[in-house]
Amino acid sequence: MPEHVSILQSAGVAFLALAAVVWVLGLARLLRGGPSATMAPTPGEALRGLPGQRRGPDAESVELTPEERAAFARLVRRFSDTRPS
Repeated sequence: MPEHVSILQSAGVAFLALAAVVWVLGLARLLRGGPSATMAPTPGEALRGLPGQRRGPDAESVELTPEERAAFARLVRRFSDTRPS
């Protein structure tokens, strides 16, 4: 070891070299696409942090009154008329 290099500098270089090796190995494992490298849950696995969701089209629909339907139709026509060609 050279005289002008402190022990802390040598330890820092060793730590950075070790961190670089661990990073390269992790990146290689991620790019190789191993089974533990994916972050997405399997189709049967539920996410525990989210509440269960209702299924079907009725879960997010409401009945509109005839006045609301007419207003919506006017709005759609107005937007379709101003759309650039």
